Amino acid sequence: QLDTAATQLDRLKILPNNEDWVFDFTAQQPWYNWSPGGVTNMNAATFPAARGNGLTLAMLNLGGCSILPAHFHPRASNYVVSIEGNTTTYMYEENGAHTITAVLTKGKATIFPAGSMHTMVNNGCENAQLVSALSSEDAGTLNIGAVFTNGFPPELVNAALGGAYASPEFAAKIPPIGTGANYGTEECRQRC
Repeated sequence: QLDTAATQLDRLKILPNNEDWVFDFTAQQPWYNWSPGGVTNMNAATFPAARGNGLTLAMLNLGGCSILPAHFHPRASNYVVSIEGNTTTYMYEENGAHTITAVLTKGKATIFPAGSMHTMVNNGCENAQLVSALSSEDAGTLNIGAVFTNGFPPELVNAALGGAYASPEFAAKIPPIGTGANYGTEECRQRC
């Protein structure tokens, strides 16, 4: 109904209650968690009031030593600000570019242009929280591991990467997408 409402006033009639205009990130389970963490999206799919407003807002929770695996958003640029913790981001925008590294502590932000490959790592033993604003209510997310293990034919992946990466054994080592975050490096986990 929201998509076919002729005017904003018609949309307001479809969402008449004050509660229709409040999104509780903490109530979105299992995505809102700290072990290892998760990405909670407020967008057209999860919050009807967001329809037609052209934005996704995401809460990124990274438990100690957790990471968001390398991924990109095909339909949105991504602005990320740190609320707490110490997070290092890595971004690679295209062939021939250099990797952009940014350390985000409370109040610091970075941007990932649409289609740029990026990852985020919580360097510490304490939780890190970030807020992400994406320039589309349907930004899309593609984890690079999914392409290599569930996307292209294995023989093409192996030829492109020069090895036996697209095998059942390799695929079994890649953590599932789950809530968006995975446990990070062994070094960090042992330290913490």
